Amino acid sequence: MHLWRKLAERGWLSTHENILQTRSPGRLVIISRPGRKRLQLEIACTSGGDSRKLIEEFGGHAEKWPRDWLKRFADPRRSKPLKIGKRLIVARSINGDVHRCSVRCLQRIPPRSDKSSALRTAHATAPSKKTPLLVIPASAAFGTGEHATTAMSLRLLERVTRKWKDDWSLADLRTGSRILALAAKRFGAGRVTGIDIDPKAVSIAKANARLNKIDKVNFRLSDLRKWKPAGARDIVAANLYSELLIEILPKLKRSNWLILSGVLRRQENRLLRALRRNNMEAVNVKRRGKWIAVLANRRGLLTPLDRPPKNKNLR
Repeated sequence: MHLWRKLAERGWLSTHENILQTRSPGRLVIISRPGRKRLQLEIACTSGGDSRKLIEEFGGHAEKWPRDWLKRFADPRRSKPLKIGKRLIVARSINGDVHRCSVRCLQRIPPRSDKSSALRTAHATAPSKKTPLLVIPASAAFGTGEHATTAMSLRLLERVTRKWKDDWSLADLRTGSRILALAAKRFGAGRVTGIDIDPKAVSIAKANARLNKIDKVNFRLSDLRKWKPAGARDIVAANLYSELLIEILPKLKRSNWLILSGVLRRQENRLLRALRRNNMEAVNVKRRGKWIAVLANRRGLLTPLDRPPKNKNLR
């Protein structure tokens, strides 16, 4: 792998960001450091030719990473499982990871026998003794659960579906490893679609589904700008950059709930205005570091999240 890097002023980035995103969909990383005016831009390239083209067009420099870079990055000893509410644990491997969980995982907590506790934790997809495990190995596809945008999206998905019955629907738009699509199946979703423009990401998503013994997920290769939704979904999850999110919002407004991430804090107000223009309302905004994730729904459609909607199986 080759890593292209460039230090850039904010003005330069605002002029070139859309072009960079088009050249390398979903792979542009923008790093802001306290006390420094310039931003560090990074794009992972699969070949030296791709990195040279970026240098010729935008300047900067490239580094060739060692062949075993993925093995070093994927060392499970450097990673701890991610707990998503009481309904899911995301880990990089099956052996050993769950036992090193830094939070009080339910595998370690004996179930309480009192009736009130049973009522609080009862859910059709959650076993009484163990929290379901989702294994997402580190890979070239984005979305292993460790990045702030992915973790916030998972927690919003868990929260909004906590009291829903099974068989709801979700579309997962270009989130690399399809972690949200697979988590949705663990949470009880019925009709789930995962869409990505990168054939390698679709291949990895299918492998992750097989690894977790999850079936009936429709993984598709498509450009979101040309994508035509086949009907509304209960939830659409999209981990994209803000310009693309705003561009495709008119396609998403028929869905009941949106989980939108990949957006920088400085872009929050622009995204919220775009939601209002499309008759959507932000219900919850999570912030972590420089990133935000937004949970939105159609205005006036559903009751607050602490009470289940009257019709939880919207089709």
